[in-house]
Amino acid sequence: MINFPSVTLAIACAVISLTGCDNGDESGPPILVTTQILSDSAFDGDIEQSSPTSFAITQGMSPTVQSVFAGIHPVAGTEFRAFLVFPLTSAGGVPGDATIDSAFLDIFINSLRPKVGDIPVLIDLVTFQPPTLIETDFDRGLQPALASVVLSPPLSQADAGTNVSIDVTPLMIKAQKLGLLDFQLRIMQDLGPAIPILLEINDATGADRGSFAPLLTVTYF
Repeated sequence: MINFPSVTLAIACAVISLTGCDNGDESGPPILVTTQILSDSAFDGDIEQSSPTSFAITQGMSPTVQSVFAGIHPVAGTEFRAFLVFPLTSAGGVPGDATIDSAFLDIFINSLRPKVGDIPVLIDLVTFQPPTLIETDFDRGLQPALASVVLSPPLSQADAGTNVSIDVTPLMIKAQKLGLLDFQLRIMQDLGPAIPILLEINDATGADRGSFAPLLTVTYF
């Protein structure tokens, strides 16, 4: 896993071409375009499961809600799964006929609690319209993953207080093939024995949102 400095939102895309490439020559290499999309703070959120039939849904960031959570609460033992929504069809999005070259998710890790141990993380591509969370979105059987990636290595205490860049290219390729309007992610502790560590992801709504909120960077042609 590679940590990068925080990135500032750039709705305008950067065009990168190889030296000597003729834009009018269809036989030349493709021109790559890179766009950056902040998550939609109105639809980001998390779901906490406290029993097989009890759930608490938090959706929409505000001055009092600035984070989303994933993992298992070290004291209460409840499980959280975080959800991030990136609009693909608005200005600065990804054209429906684009071919994906790469996609990276940047998240700022506020904390891992307690301050010991590592947490294995699974990221699912999901889809639901409108993007309003309901209890069944927590369940991978009722809201199945369209594609998934597992972070390797797991998040560690060294990642707390840093920005983490995650390769989600397979998920973005799948989303594009399906023609999804939004790139929707479910972030959870990887399947297996429960590890009581809670991951807190920054989802700031203030002036520093461009530096700390979840960011999707997609390169396409």
